[in-house]
Amino acid sequence: MGIKVDSQTSPEHSWPLLSPKNSLIALLFVIMAFFFMLDLALGSVKIPLGNIIDIVFGKGSENEAWEKIVTYIRIPKALTAVIAGAALSASGLQMQTLFRNPLAGPSVLGISAGASLGVAMVMLASGAAANAFAIRQLGLGGSWLIVVASTLGAAFVLLIVLGIAVRIKDNIVLLIVGIMVGNITISIISIWQYFSEPEQIQDYLIWTFGSLGGVLGSQLYVLAIVVGIGLMISFAASKSLNVMLLGENYARSLGMSTLYVRITVIAATSLLAGSVTGFCGPIGFIGIAVPHLTRSILNTSDHRFLMPSSCLVGAILMLVCDIIAQMPGSQTTLPINAVTALIGSPVVIWVIMKNRNLKSSFA
Repeated sequence: MGIKVDSQTSPEHSWPLLSPKNSLIALLFVIMAFFFMLDLALGSVKIPLGNIIDIVFGKGSENEAWEKIVTYIRIPKALTAVIAGAALSASGLQMQTLFRNPLAGPSVLGISAGASLGVAMVMLASGAAANAFAIRQLGLGGSWLIVVASTLGAAFVLLIVLGIAVRIKDNIVLLIVGIMVGNITISIISIWQYFSEPEQIQDYLIWTFGSLGGVLGSQLYVLAIVVGIGLMISFAASKSLNVMLLGENYARSLGMSTLYVRITVIAATSLLAGSVTGFCGPIGFIGIAVPHLTRSILNTSDHRFLMPSSCLVGAILMLVCDIIAQMPGSQTTLPINAVTALIGSPVVIWVIMKNRNLKSSFA
């Protein structure tokens, strides 16, 4: 899809400033800011929105307890929701384009399972000293340990899938292979759990429920840096992904190295999905649902618009899921992974019912 370039804009500006799509992206940003503030205001302790705004902009609050709750608990959790939503959505969009398959995503192709295997190797195979509590006490070093383990696990599984993809050109067969590799990974984790101590299994099971509230202090900085690097790589690959939509043969005829694009997408997806899984646990459905929802909103396949829009829609959806998970007015917090499945599955069904020919988005 071609994009008009306004002659009045500077040469380095490739996007028109007042196009409908840019206005829609700006609107999505405003909606994300609204749900961010709403996420800070709702919870077991109700805090007026005016006080939330004062605390966020550094004016403080007369109620010190409210200020501590917002500063040390709710802001890190809401930021984690934004980062995780953007990362999973961007990785899902890249996977769907790379495999030209609407069902592709970090979870379906076993990337999240691979990340879980990496974390399981740290939590289950290293003895009681490496359980979840001990890892949190390690602070920054523990954060890097989890990130490296989950990213290596995710990259390992994805490399297996892509290695098979070199020999098998059929995307449906490749998708089935990816699901089977994911099942093998889950099976290995199950066997590991069977022979592990009950305390270790409990820690690992709690981790698999998913949580946005466990990323605090230095861990949030680590997550933001890793996801930031992954998103920069993803944004840089937007034009190449547009060409990949036309087919690998066409891309090669234009002189583009499809192998380089694959490696770039693998690196970005491993960083994004692996780091989020490592810090927050496996979070499903966001990666597969948000790209479809964003395409339906924007009605375009141009990744220069889809990539930032998917990040914003993913952040909005994750904030909504976090608000629901907190069950406003109650002391109970639901596992975030259960809520994303409840929200994500109807979204996918709605998109399929609305756009019955999903393959047209990858033609």
